[in-house]
Amino acid sequence: MDSQYVLREHNISKGTKKIPASEDKPLQINIVRYDDRELEFDLIGVHTSLANAFRRILLSEVPSMAIEKVLIYNNTSLLQDEVLAHRLGLIPLKADCRLFEYKPEVDAEPTDQDTLKFELKIKCTRNANSGKDSTRVDDLYQNHNVYSKHIKWIPVGSQNDLFKNVDVGPVHDDILIAKMRPGHEINLQMLAVKGIGKDHAKFSPVATASYRLLPTLQLTQEVEGELALKLQSCFSPGVISVVEDQKGRKFAKVDNPRYDTCSRNVFRFNDLKDSVVMGREGDHFIFTVESVGALKPDELFLEAVKVLKNKCRVLLQQIDNVMTE
Repeated sequence: MDSQYVLREHNISKGTKKIPASEDKPLQINIVRYDDRELEFDLIGVHTSLANAFRRILLSEVPSMAIEKVLIYNNTSLLQDEVLAHRLGLIPLKADCRLFEYKPEVDAEPTDQDTLKFELKIKCTRNANSGKDSTRVDDLYQNHNVYSKHIKWIPVGSQNDLFKNVDVGPVHDDILIAKMRPGHEINLQMLAVKGIGKDHAKFSPVATASYRLLPTLQLTQEVEGELALKLQSCFSPGVISVVEDQKGRKFAKVDNPRYDTCSRNVFRFNDLKDSVVMGREGDHFIFTVESVGALKPDELFLEAVKVLKNKCRVLLQQIDNVMTE
């Protein structure tokens, strides 16, 4: 995807104001920053309610896979069974939930269509090869730290033919689950199912999904010399630049209002507070989606769009049913 964004100038009167959304402005989506875990894009030409709908759906209605049941056969660690099960449930799993179905009933038998099965078997022992004078825990004990990398996937039914080991399991291998000492042991099995964040936060596929309105910034008068440097220091780096003309005169210039964090530090100085006008563009949203790793952030946003479309279809169908009665 091409990384780009569009910034537009606006004529606004003196004072801080929010520019209302325009109904005739075409919808635009401009990708600003993208990688496997985080996406930042501009959503332009939509109402605030629509942007907020995407945010809420990403948080609570886009499904993902998470550990729902923990079958504990032996746990002699210091963590109680309930605490251990809760920690395991919050470990993000790299499994494409689009390939699974919702489990029909809570107590239904797990199948390869709706359940992923994992096991954790680990025992802490003393290291016989450790030096006599060593006091380091890593030298004295083996398996004293239980990490998510110790979780092993157990294929159910035909899953071994559909998935590879690298495609299923914890997103991160270095998540610390428990600390143990010699004689401590953990032996359990885990069942992961498909769910949504509305039911439990562990099913939320995003670490965060947020948006903010594009800041607008306009200089009402020319600011030069030392005042230009002071004005530049009132804003985040990149918002105000100080340029020099051919005569060697330095003056302030609005560079990129996007980086403005609304600190309002400029209002602390009487000689500067009337020189700028700050506002918000009411239909230009800077949207950020941070995935936990199961799906890429752009795929998550597309899934949110599908959820919203289905909601609209249901609503229209209900309206039709009422009108035909």
